[in-house]
Amino acid sequence: MKRIGLILVARAATGVFALRANRVMRVPSPRAAKAANQIKPVAADFTVKDLEDRDVRLSQFHGRVVLVNFWATWCGPCRIEIPWLIELQDKYRTSGFTVLGVAMDEDGKSAVAPFVQRERFKVHGTLQSMNYPIVLGDDATADKFGGLVGFPTSVLISRDGRVVKRVDGLVSYEEIDEGIRSQLETNESRPH
Repeated sequence: MKRIGLILVARAATGVFALRANRVMRVPSPRAAKAANQIKPVAADFTVKDLEDRDVRLSQFHGRVVLVNFWATWCGPCRIEIPWLIELQDKYRTSGFTVLGVAMDEDGKSAVAPFVQRERFKVHGTLQSMNYPIVLGDDATADKFGGLVGFPTSVLISRDGRVVKRVDGLVSYEEIDEGIRSQLETNESRPH
């Protein structure tokens, strides 16, 4: 009897960990996996809601360099890179750059809005809130970028809407800073 009880407890625990793992590592659909292996010259437009329930379209950022950052409130690596994203937003905002944070929490606004309101991140020795637009994403939004392998996932988009870089996992500050600078410099001489 004890052995059966232990087996049932072990199977239940495995099921809980498997469910949590599925939340951390999203497995793309076959269609999304195929799309991820193809280079898309132009980022697909999407419309999502921000935390005030207003529509936000990717195309409204046309003419700016955009870093689309898929993240979740419970994601440890996401919390590591948020201060870097705050810093990059401050550093390049006036040069035509925007971070667009796409929150992928299953609980949506009820999890994301309180997190954004209360959390502060250390940037240059001071505590700061997230200073870039936060929107609520879903699997359909992620599929526009070939699906997600995990969080965070960042996609750098040029001023003319082309996907120029994708980073699955924790982004290197230096790597993404260089990518942003190169896009801002490449497009400086072009009309906006």
